Amino acid sequence: MSFQSPSPSFAAPDRVTFHRTELGVILSLYGRMVAAGEWRDYGISTLRDVAVFSVFRRTAEYPLYRIEKRPKLRGKQGQYAVIGMDGQILKRGADLRQVLRVLERKLIRAID
Repeated sequence: MSFQSPSPSFAAPDRVTFHRTELGVILSLYGRMVAAGEWRDYGISTLRDVAVFSVFRRTAEYPLYRIEKRPKLRGKQGQYAVIGMDGQILKRGADLRQVLRVLERKLIRAID
């Protein structure tokens, strides 16, 4: 009786997801924005070509921002993007921390 180990599968996954380290970076920003009173809810979608972290000001409304991960764009424009409510791409790139900086500017306010 011989035992054959299954061959490793190198096929593309069914869905694109955020890795734990990516979610750590996103949730860190999310926590700071909640503490500042800017954001209140979020949703995560994992689809075939894209993973989306949607940020809401209130529950059950259109997202203020969508943070998207599209691995197919990794070698071109960068796999991460921040998209505004109107569908405009605010920032795109290969480094998630750099891309999220466009949202961190919302935390900076002038003090009288």
